[in-house]
Amino acid sequence: MAVVSIEELGALVPEGQTLAGLDLGTKTIGLAVSDLGWRFATPRPVLRRVKFGIDAAALQAFLDGVRCGGVVIGLPLNMDGSEGPRAQSTRAFVRNYIRLDPRPITFWDERLSTVAAERGMLEMDVSRAKRAERIDSAAASFILQGALDRLSALAERGDIMPL
Repeated sequence: MAVVSIEELGALVPEGQTLAGLDLGTKTIGLAVSDLGWRFATPRPVLRRVKFGIDAAALQAFLDGVRCGGVVIGLPLNMDGSEGPRAQSTRAFVRNYIRLDPRPITFWDERLSTVAAERGMLEMDVSRAKRAERIDSAAASFILQGALDRLSALAERGDIMPL
């Protein structure tokens, strides 16, 4: 498949499948998965990055294991909305990955997702060591939850089929 809009993603994912959220880092890939009703995002353990082929195989295995029908990937835009090296790296990963996996993928603006995830963990009094271990998956959950909320709003307005 290819990269699609959030509206298209909602229409392309078959009923009974989850959505996954990804936060691509240089050392890890933060993971989150929705429930079957696409209401809640739950963080999952990170994937440690090795090299693209190994990363892609591990990601596919994870997505297969959670019955994932579509992927939301955080796009790290600059605060002014422009794309820097990190956004270009994310787009390059997706360009290569879509050759291997038929699932539809959409980008989601991830500005401040890590900041929001860190604040949430600070409010829950999570230790510094545990925050470092969990931050990427918490950010992926924040990214996915934003996309799920958007899909829900689109369904309420009648712009896409109800979830």
